[in-house]
Amino acid sequence: MQDGGQLFLIVGNSGSGKDTLLKEVLRQWPGSAGPIRIPQRYITRPPDASEPFIPVTSEGFAGLKQQGKFCLTWHVYETDYGVPVTIINWLKNGDSVIVNVSRQIIPQARQLIPDLKVIFVFVPLEVTLQRLKARRRESEDDSGFQQRLARAKENQTLKEADFVVDNSVPLVEAVEALLKYMLASTN
Repeated sequence: MQDGGQLFLIVGNSGSGKDTLLKEVLRQWPGSAGPIRIPQRYITRPPDASEPFIPVTSEGFAGLKQQGKFCLTWHVYETDYGVPVTIINWLKNGDSVIVNVSRQIIPQARQLIPDLKVIFVFVPLEVTLQRLKARRRESEDDSGFQQRLARAKENQTLKEADFVVDNSVPLVEAVEALLKYMLASTN
């Protein structure tokens, strides 16, 4: 945003390690760069220790959406996701914001905030498969697991990305590359 904070959208296939990268960016963000915020998304599924979010029922989500509580929403894998409108105030206050979103909302988000930066988290398909198995949210024969794997196979790149971080390298290297890009983008 002009005279405000920088919005970063982090996208990648399920199992690409977006939440791990977000935790590390938050932990290592230098105070001299100003505040960075990672909003909790509202998601219509039960809580999961591997991912911080606000669980909400489908009816509750619809009510919040109708009340204008979200600036971005999407539906994927039979689940609704919402990013709270609070991020607009954070950006106006000069804070940087990074949020994990679906690639399908990039055009909608660019209409809202044209100068946002899209970060694509890349991992090879075989790494995605290993990570999906390891997190154990779904069994391998579950339709959700199969949908995530098929989507990962179809989406190994993202042409709309402003930056690609390879998260198949050691985590310290991926975080270093991501932080370097983000810090350069906020100056």
